[in-house]
Amino acid sequence: MPRSVNKVASRRKRKKLLKLTKGYFGARKNVYTVAKNTYEKGLQYAYRDRRTKKREFRKLWIQRINAAVRQYDMSYSQFIGKLNAKNIQINRKVLADLAMNHPNAFKAIVDSVK
Repeated sequence: MPRSVNKVASRRKRKKLLKLTKGYFGARKNVYTVAKNTYEKGLQYAYRDRRTKKREFRKLWIQRINAAVRQYDMSYSQFIGKLNAKNIQINRKVLADLAMNHPNAFKAIVDSVK
């Protein structure tokens, strides 16, 4: 008796993966084994960078707060230390947004801390 293979399911699985790699360069989009490796590597990068993204944004917020606070003759570390001492609980994301888009509100926070 001949060996039975599920050609339909195999083809569907390959087509599904090739559809996911559409837009990649060269053989990465149309050679199954290369596309599979590329797709799996992309998933690894996505997993890793979901965590890296959080770090990068926190660094950006700190830089923005530091730049804004320096206008009022204070450093970032002094500012955060005084915020904690006054028990003002505003996270860095909101502080950075205020510093960028609402400088008057940010100035009020700095004045309340000084």
